[in-house]
Amino acid sequence: MKIFRLVCISALVLGMATAAFAAETSRTARITSLDGSAEVKPAGQSSWSAVQSGAVLNEGDTLKTGAKSMAILDIGDKGEVGTVEVSEGSQLLLSDMTFDKKSDTSRTLLDLAMGEVLIKAQKVHGEGSKFEVKTPTSIVGVRGTTFKVKVESMEE
Repeated sequence: MKIFRLVCISALVLGMATAAFAAETSRTARITSLDGSAEVKPAGQSSWSAVQSGAVLNEGDTLKTGAKSMAILDIGDKGEVGTVEVSEGSQLLLSDMTFDKKSDTSRTLLDLAMGEVLIKAQKVHGEGSKFEVKTPTSIVGVRGTTFKVKVESMEE
């Protein structure tokens, strides 16, 4: 009888923990326009592959645009979080793109290693919501605006 109770309690605790984690979901980004060439390196992989307009990018994916190329990304469903114009020669990691249904908050962290992006962020909803762009030297947070971030290579 004690073992049965222990199993029931364990199942209940595990179920509650699973439900709490299920409230947080990953969002995606869609390439809505691509002029030129771009490649993607999916999360956890080491090789790059060509990507086309309409492709869906997931959290942890890295996008790299070629010379004389530009890509436009919609973050979230139909760009409700914002749009990102990725200029030529850029490398952008979609580091954190989550939405928590329970608290109605979203987190977006884009990691720009090289190049230039123009962000058109929608006004964030929820007190804990964040939209940030990280560069090798800084982190920029916004609450709903248009701004440009540029990272140039360091010459030695």
